[in-house]
Amino acid sequence: MTVSDRFLKYVSFDTQSDEASETCPSTEKQKLLGAALVEEMKSIGILDAYMDDDGYVYGTVPGAEDAPVIGLIAHMDTSPDCSGENIKPRIVEYEGGEIALNDTDVLSPKDFPRLSGSIGKHLIVTDGTTLLGADDKAGIAEILTAAEELINEKTPHATIRIGFTPDEEIGRGSDRFNLKDFRADYAYTVDGGTLGELEYENFNAASAVVTFHGRNVHPGYAKNCMVNSMLIAMEFNAMLPVHERPDCTEGYEGFFHLCQMQGDEECSVLKYIIRDHDRAKFERKKAELEAIAAFLNDKYGKDRVILEIKDSYYNMREKIEPHMHIVEAVMQAMRDAGVEPKVVPIRGGTDGAQLSYRGLPCPNLFTGGENYHGRFEYVPIEDMQAAVRTLKCILTNAAGQSGRSNQNV
Repeated sequence: MTVSDRFLKYVSFDTQSDEASETCPSTEKQKLLGAALVEEMKSIGILDAYMDDDGYVYGTVPGAEDAPVIGLIAHMDTSPDCSGENIKPRIVEYEGGEIALNDTDVLSPKDFPRLSGSIGKHLIVTDGTTLLGADDKAGIAEILTAAEELINEKTPHATIRIGFTPDEEIGRGSDRFNLKDFRADYAYTVDGGTLGELEYENFNAASAVVTFHGRNVHPGYAKNCMVNSMLIAMEFNAMLPVHERPDCTEGYEGFFHLCQMQGDEECSVLKYIIRDHDRAKFERKKAELEAIAAFLNDKYGKDRVILEIKDSYYNMREKIEPHMHIVEAVMQAMRDAGVEPKVVPIRGGTDGAQLSYRGLPCPNLFTGGENYHGRFEYVPIEDMQAAVRTLKCILTNAAGQSGRSNQNV
């Protein structure tokens, strides 16, 4: 099965995760894809493939005994930010200009300049009503295609430990990952974007929930009585630096992102995510939220503003730097596969960040997808094929390496 055939099969499964759920996985429908993956893995020769009670899928492709054991990890869920139900993908041979997704929506290089870099390629696009699911079903397709090809070619390669996780999009993908049984020396998440991207540093991340308590009375008699929680919420948000928002930042620049709001006169809630690659700047951002909340409580009365901050994950760079050989191995593998490496910081997070802190060094590799989490998502088939070649080169280059360099578990 080709990588694109696999991908088109996988996106037929609706696997959105649900942040409000307290179960694991957060949605039972993720297990439907998990079960299908287990059957497929067994059919191509991954005989120990299984899914555990929490919806994690594992399997092994045995390889050279003197090579390191390498983990390949991707996630099965798609983002709750956009519908993943009834996806209608379409393959377009891109010759430039706009791509009509439906009667009203177009995928345009004016809005998405990187689209121009895909002229001459075959793009899998949406119909403009759902996301596509390349984040991260492209990664799953690439891992299993590389594994199948290596099995069939009988080329010497490192032992592969495969792990497919649920709930990565809501920050829980690594929570119940079974490192004890995974037994890899190091791993790679295949969960990146543009062709050639290699990432081993990510945002420090936290979430913040700010609750504003007001006092509602009839507006005709509100003078000196009403305290409108929505207005306090607006004041809170206005006190954050306007140039530290996602739409104003790039590269290593951090941000505050208001991602949800609701309320009335009596009670309002704002939800934020806080991101920065620099740990000191990250801590200052959290302190800034606390200072604003304290100021408004002094202004409007005690406990009008309740701030809850929760750290999500930290920059994995400090955990990768002692093992830079695994980054250098990817760069060489990309060159061997005809791909120019591009080392960039992740402006987000992956399961690999938390797994790195749990003792499994885990940089992130490209899948080829673009415009994740929205209706304008697309992925070039040629870039998925390049990801498959890269994975195969990583695994074959590692065959014959003397000894297991970093037994973590």
